[in-house]
Amino acid sequence: MKKSFVSGSAVSALGLIFLVFAILSGCAKENPELQAQLKQLMDEKAQVETHLVRFDSLDYDVFSGQKWELLSVSHAEDIVVHWPDGHTTTGIEKHIEDLKAMFVYAPDTEIKTHPIRFGSGEWTCATGVMTGTFSKPMPVGGGKTIPPTGNKFSIPMCTVGHWKDGRMIEEHLFWDNQTFMQQIGLAK
Repeated sequence: MKKSFVSGSAVSALGLIFLVFAILSGCAKENPELQAQLKQLMDEKAQVETHLVRFDSLDYDVFSGQKWELLSVSHAEDIVVHWPDGHTTTGIEKHIEDLKAMFVYAPDTEIKTHPIRFGSGEWTCATGVMTGTFSKPMPVGGGKTIPPTGNKFSIPMCTVGHWKDGRMIEEHLFWDNQTFMQQIGLAK
């Protein structure tokens, strides 16, 4: 059985190209339905790009710079966040608490690139590379810590965001915790 290599995005792009061509060739001058479809596609594309630019700023500036007071620009007050280890949190304050915890043992943690970024409607997806150094003691509960190894880490990550009214209402975070633990010297 032959598999199709045409994705939903490719079909949308082809549809958009067709509509633009139709309008430019004059076919849509008297076709309000085509004009409405083009407007809807262009509005959605603009909304997705706005969300992606906001997300770039979130990772490059707010997350990497630990500017937690600015997180509400991109995150709703009652955001639901799904973490790579399987736990889920609700609310921006809990999300900030979890984010801050990452910087306790690796204060130079940052994300500086999103090589793949796209979206559709209310959803966006961006991949990145999270880097840092395990340079400070890692709290593990009960007043205990793991001493720093000095090891650097560089792990691929991905965020899928669900947006409403310009802010994420749900965020799915993905990275390989096993690889992370190996890179910082806590697993084999």
